Amino acid sequence: MNSLIVEHINPDGLIKNPAFTNVITVSGNAKTIYIGEQNSNNAKGEVVGKGNLKEQTVQVLENIKTAWAAAGAQPADVIKWTLNVVQGQNLQEGFAAFQEAWGQPGKPPVITMAFVSALANPDYLIGMEAIAVVAEK
Repeated sequence: MNSLIVEHINPDGLIKNPAFTNVITVSGNAKTIYIGEQNSNNAKGEVVGKGNLKEQTVQVLENIKTAWAAAGAQPADVIKWTLNVVQGQNLQEGFAAFQEAWGQPGKPPVITMAFVSALANPDYLIGMEAIAVVAEK
C-alpha cells in the first residue's frame, strides 16, 4: 500500500500567514511534479491580456491547470508556488485573480514572490512556476 504524508509546518518564531505555509515536508511513495514558468500565452502562442496583470494571471493559471492535468495532479497537490511579477504592476490585481482561481486552500503551499525588471517577452507581466506532489499509484 502506497502512503504519502504531506506535513504543513508553521513553527513558532516564524510569521503565520493564512496565504502561505513556511515549511512543507513530503514523505512516502510520491511523485513530484515540477511545472516550469508559465506565462500568459494561449495554445496558439498568443499573449493574452497584454497590459493587464489580472487577465494574464488568469491565463497563467489556466496553463498551469493544463500542466497539472497532463501530469495527474490537481490544485490541492501544489506544495510550492514561485511568482515573478514585473516591477510596477499592482500586485493586488494579480492576487485577486489568483484568489478567484485558487480560493482559500485549507493547507496553503509555500510561496516565493519577486518583482523583476522584465520577463522573456516584453508583453509578459507575470510568470508562475509550481511544484506538486501526488501519491504514487
